[in-house]
Amino acid sequence: MAGADAKPLEAAIVGTGFMGHVHADAARLNGARLRGVGVSHPDRAEQAIAELGVDRVYLTPDEVAGDEAVDVVHVCTPNVHHAAYVEAALRAGKHVVCEKPLAISLDEAASLTALAAASGAVTAIPFVYRYYPTVREAAARAAGGELGSVRLVHGSYLQDWLSDLNTWNWRTSPELGGPSRAFGDIGVHWCDLVEFITADRISRMAVRMSFASPEAGEPRRAATEDSAVLVFEMAGGAIGTLTVSQVSHGQKNRLWIEIDGTDGAVVFDHERPDILMVSRHDQTTVVRQGDPGLSNAAQAYSRVPVGHPQGYTDCFALFVRDAYRAIRGEAPAGLPTFADGLRAAQIIDGALRAAASESWTTVEGAAA
Repeated sequence: MAGADAKPLEAAIVGTGFMGHVHADAARLNGARLRGVGVSHPDRAEQAIAELGVDRVYLTPDEVAGDEAVDVVHVCTPNVHHAAYVEAALRAGKHVVCEKPLAISLDEAASLTALAAASGAVTAIPFVYRYYPTVREAAARAAGGELGSVRLVHGSYLQDWLSDLNTWNWRTSPELGGPSRAFGDIGVHWCDLVEFITADRISRMAVRMSFASPEAGEPRRAATEDSAVLVFEMAGGAIGTLTVSQVSHGQKNRLWIEIDGTDGAVVFDHERPDILMVSRHDQTTVVRQGDPGLSNAAQAYSRVPVGHPQGYTDCFALFVRDAYRAIRGEAPAGLPTFADGLRAAQIIDGALRAAASESWTTVEGAAA
């Protein structure tokens, strides 16, 4: 474990959108110095320097990789640019924190994961919902046998930011965001949580996707899905359903999961992330983040006292803390790495193939 006088990590942030600012704040909270910021065009340099409080900009992946002072690169660009920045950073010996998806194709994600393994670098993907103490508690209870054998997994992840058919940004473009939007953007977060809590893997799925009609709005909106419904099986025998949408009016970020086993069930609701509903046939208990008696895994990620909500940015800071701990030689439990980014790419690929074939489809990597 690094001592208190350890040299602060030098971080580069690539991308100046919302997630770039989230990464920058989390890096600073964990003691890193922001060395510079990557921008897409020289015209954005002055604004990026002012907003992120750095004194230099990078215009290309090679410029970031070539800065010998940089220890860790945070990649927060539109999805299509992830691979170029990740590859350059890894080949230059940098550690990498990359927004999901790791890449916009399964082959590209596999290549980057193999490169990361060969480099020995620490890599991380921000599946930050893992960092709610209540999620860690659910995983601990499942691992401890409190649920029995998992039989049913169901839930949804709903947003409404694309309910207006005239809305457009880079995520709605398959060239910039990749071939899956609603599922690739938010559905994989739900799937990651399910696999993390159950320690099982989605093995087969049948999928239907819906698309905005060109007659109803912007034609480009029809290129990637607005919503998806999945029926799936897990390797351990459980069955499940998932509804994903970015066009559900009034739903801002409703991520909800129920896991039902032979002996009990747990429910996690992101709109009330400081509680976990734990049920048996004759009793339902409200377990609160910070309650005495929670598992060590949950207590380790409780930043605030019981009764004080712990939010998304808190969890993001905890994720970056764990990534930086790994860089300093520790082995934090549950840190999502490029292997998890590859797993997400396998699930996206399976969902797209299932939707296209209109038949049950096997998901690659289910037995890993």
